[in-house]
Amino acid sequence: MRYFRVTRGDDERLVVSDGDDSYDLTSAPDGPSTVVELLASDETRQGLDEAAEAYLDDAEPVEVDDEDLVLPVEPPEVWASGVTYQISEEARQEESDKPDVYIDVYESERPEVFFKATPSRTVGPNDHVGIRGDSTWDTPEPELAVVLYQGEIVGFTIGNDMSSRSIEGENPLYLPQAKVYDRCASLGPCVTAAGAVDDPHDLEMTMQIHRDGEVAYEGATNTGEMVRTCEELTSYLTRHNVVPDLTVLMTGTALVPEGDFTLREGDLVEIDIEDIGTLTNPVTTV
Repeated sequence: MRYFRVTRGDDERLVVSDGDDSYDLTSAPDGPSTVVELLASDETRQGLDEAAEAYLDDAEPVEVDDEDLVLPVEPPEVWASGVTYQISEEARQEESDKPDVYIDVYESERPEVFFKATPSRTVGPNDHVGIRGDSTWDTPEPELAVVLYQGEIVGFTIGNDMSSRSIEGENPLYLPQAKVYDRCASLGPCVTAAGAVDDPHDLEMTMQIHRDGEVAYEGATNTGEMVRTCEELTSYLTRHNVVPDLTVLMTGTALVPEGDFTLREGDLVEIDIEDIGTLTNPVTTV
């Protein structure tokens, strides 16, 4: 099942959808209003869907309006993975004055895992993602993202790892500035329970960038192109590093606009991943 957070007046509600019907879990007696509250209510730690079963009989049916969607989870930390797809390795080499470093990462045992965003830098569906005012080459990076609870993968969502290719291309040590800034990450539109995804390494992914009423870029791929698994990336993130509950880890990008394509203010980015949904964000300059 899929879990959405929606606004109802001043309230934020947790809604679950089975694809046909949606239910407001918060409306049930002692019902949870966040994913972390739902997980904490499950003493057996069987998973999101099993925890939701305890509230479904008393939950009110609702309609989900895209305009009411907010961040499906509020991650205390967002991390990301780099060079996990061949196209990402090629793109990093293309932009960089020091391309060999990316070949080493792609082929090495240890993956690239880096800190991406704090809660204040992370936006949800339909909110603006940012491009830096001091950057000349900016792209979105659509990624399958995992949601962690007590160090385990409990769900999947869509991530947009906004990036300044011009800044990182100058020097790999500029990565934090190229990746971490206002509105640098978006997540949504929901969290799909881990048990509801048959194979996270076989999901169709598409991205479109709309500009002035036309499609300026579109591409499609499959998460099967990823050279590492979600479990492997998670194991490196949590190795000697206790991460807070509801931390989100993006698993790398397989779609990179060709050549010197760069985002502009007013563009609209749409990312769709099978079994999860579509994450839509307009672009602004920060």
